[in-house]
Amino acid sequence: MPRIRKIIPGVDPKLLIKDAAKLLPNPTRRLFLRGATSLGALTFFTGCDIVDGDSAERVLRRVSRFNDAAQAWLFDPNKLAPTYPASAITKPFPFNAYYQEDEAPEVAAEGFKLEVGGMIDNKEPWMLDRLYALPQETQITRHVCVEGWSAIGQWTGVRLSEFLRRLGADTRAKYVWFQCAEGYSNTIDMPTALHPQTQLTFKFADEILPRKYGFPMKCRIPTKLGFKNPKHVIGIHVTDKNLGGYWEDQGYNWFSGL
Repeated sequence: MPRIRKIIPGVDPKLLIKDAAKLLPNPTRRLFLRGATSLGALTFFTGCDIVDGDSAERVLRRVSRFNDAAQAWLFDPNKLAPTYPASAITKPFPFNAYYQEDEAPEVAAEGFKLEVGGMIDNKEPWMLDRLYALPQETQITRHVCVEGWSAIGQWTGVRLSEFLRRLGADTRAKYVWFQCAEGYSNTIDMPTALHPQTQLTFKFADEILPRKYGFPMKCRIPTKLGFKNPKHVIGIHVTDKNLGGYWEDQGYNWFSGL
């Protein structure tokens, strides 16, 4: 006996397909929309029955996970994000977080130790003076927020790939996880960690990283959306397990590349 298909109240099938497509990177989006002319196509694509399933949200989450996999597959570890002249720097550079500026964590420089762990040879914590002695580079790159705005800033620090090398990190591991002072956390894939512009940042605009921008350090990743750039980093772990992150655990796309 054939099933009776019931439309979920309030769900517009055409809008659902368009919303699903928005989660995909451009090449995949075009292919998807070319074939997604019906709910049946989207059902086949996700493995969920949109009409009879628990919710449209469940389907969009499936598409979001596909998006992560597609973006990871398309990611070019040698392609650089655009860089800009000093004249293009946004002034003042905006503060952005899930808390107010005066609620940004205060991390004491004296006695600070960056904890490192996981699949590395040397698990000795790093003091700030030792971190500041590492070879550093400056980049002027664009920060792109998931909320729809962007700003250009100047960041100085050590390549994360160089820092991982000094830790004796096993770069065959899949992920690098960041622990932050305010309870934030974030996981990135190893190819992104090894990208030449991914930086453990110690300075903003030639000054020690201000509290509001992430003192004692942040991970600057110009190839990813802003929420993938953790601030107030106090711990770094190399791991084969995706430990998630503050926003990712609430449904945001995990890869979130630009």
